[in-house]
Amino acid sequence: MHDPISDILTRIRNAGLAKHAALVMPHSKLKEAVARILKTEGYISDVSVEATPLKNLKISLKYVGRSPVIVGLRQISTPGLRRYVRSTEIPRVLGGMGIAIVSTSRGVMTGTEARKQNLGGELVCYVW
Repeated sequence: MHDPISDILTRIRNAGLAKHAALVMPHSKLKEAVARILKTEGYISDVSVEATPLKNLKISLKYVGRSPVIVGLRQISTPGLRRYVRSTEIPRVLGGMGIAIVSTSRGVMTGTEARKQNLGGELVCYVW
């Protein structure tokens, strides 16, 4: 696997469309940070790291009725074209209804947190 961000976004999108309750994937620190942000923002219900012989990341999806809470996911920075933004250039996703996830020098955080701390960085993805 060459791109952990596209991996987590695709797995979450596919699990939501298939109406799965949870999904398990190989662990990485970046995937865990993105999943924890999604949990704090209320897009998923639970994140846990399972310490089997190899670490796995287990994500429990959240649904409203029969439809998933996560309507859309979009990767912005790719391995072929990295997108870096200043704190003033971080976009508001759907007029504030979604979130932008930014990888800064102080860790992975939402776009609003990065704007408040006056930090720029790599624009990882949008979630709405």
